[in-house]
This record gives sequence, C-alpha cells and structure tokens, in this order.
Amino acid sequence: MTIKLEKVVPWGRNIDEYISMFDLTSTEKNLTILDCAGGPSSFNYEMTLQGYNIISCDPIYQFTADEIYRRIQEVYQYIVDEVKENYDTFVWQNFQSPEDLGKVRIVAMEKFLQDFSTGVQQKRYLTAELPNLPFEDNKFDLALCSHFLFLYSDQFSVEFHLESILEMCRVAKEVRIFPLLKMSGEISPLVMPIIAKLSTKGYQAEIKQVDYEFQKGGNQMISIQSSVIK
Repeated sequence: MTIKLEKVVPWGRNIDEYISMFDLTSTEKNLTILDCAGGPSSFNYEMTLQGYNIISCDPIYQFTADEIYRRIQEVYQYIVDEVKENYDTFVWQNFQSPEDLGKVRIVAMEKFLQDFSTGVQQKRYLTAELPNLPFEDNKFDLALCSHFLFLYSDQFSVEFHLESILEMCRVAKEVRIFPLLKMSGEISPLVMPIIAKLSTKGYQAEIKQVDYEFQKGGNQMISIQSSVIK
C-alpha cells in the first residue's frame, strides 16, 4: 500500500452527517458496520462511544496521528477557500458559512485524532484500501462508503468502481455509497453502467433519496444487496 500523504486531502464528517447521508435508522446502528475509506471522520469514535460495533478502513491509517494532523493543517484553509469560490454550488442549510463548515469539520477530525491511537490498538481503524479488503465473506451487515466512489469518477475507472463495489458486497450483506455526484457536481456517468453490471452479477441496486444535501443535487445514495437469498 503505497500512498503519499501529501496527495491526501483529509476532510472528516461526523455521526449526524453519516446518519443523514446513509439514512441510518436507530435499529441499523446496531448492525456490524464497515466504514470504507473512512478517512479522519469521527463516525467510528462517536459510534463506539455509544456502544456500537464498527470498523473503519483507509490507507491513511498507515500514518501516525501527528502526521495526519499536520496534513489536515496544510490543506484546511485551501479547502475552505475552494468552498468560498464555489459557494453557489452548495446548499447552505446545515452550515452557516464556509468558515462554519470548516469549524464543524475540524471538530470531527479532532475527535478522530484523539481516538486514533486507541482505535488502532483496538483494531477499529485498519489500514486497507479498495478494491482489496482484508475481511472474510459476510463479516459485516453493512458497508458504507462516503465521498470516494463516484465522487472521483474522473480519476478512477468504471472497472475500479465495479471491483471495489463487488469487494464491499463480498464482505457485507448490504453496501451503501454516498454521494452519486462527481466533484464537479454532476451525476457520475458511472452510476447507471455500474447498476447494469451489478444486475448481471446477481445484485440489486437501488437509488434512494436521503435527508442530506450539501453539494446541490447531492441528496441520493445507492444501496446494493444480493438478489439471491443466502
């Protein structure tokens, strides 16, 4: 696993955002959950604090908390400035301003950093990356993937997306991915081809509207399950 930290743009989200992005019910929080490409989100910390069972995986976890913190400091203002420049492409309902967004993100990432060393020791944060996950078949009830697949459709091929989704389907009974937009704000052109390919492999994919929208039009996730009763 060879990623360079200077190529990573860490940007963490909190448990309330995960619940909205993935339409998680109170009952579903009791499931065994994999947060795939979890980055510096506080979701694992906050779920663990509430007594739930979750594992996060990301190649960034090969670095130390101090190294990740330094990278966060390096990119933080750049991201906030980018949001300011593209202000009209976002929905300002949950955040008052780009500065307020930045503060919310910093709080989430600080919680992650405080929990990271302990979480690594407890094997809640594992260094792993798509499309190869170090888990046995059906280990999880639910695998979540936030702001990675589809968002970077210009960087990753349809083959990479399909391999990654099939790998998540291998380790989890259900997979949910959010959002379905590219970075530019357009619906990813890979969504429908992926749904078609998944269908030929025995999976049922459903696009669902969720109660979360920051990128304009980014209020949908995709839920994928096997159409075969196991």
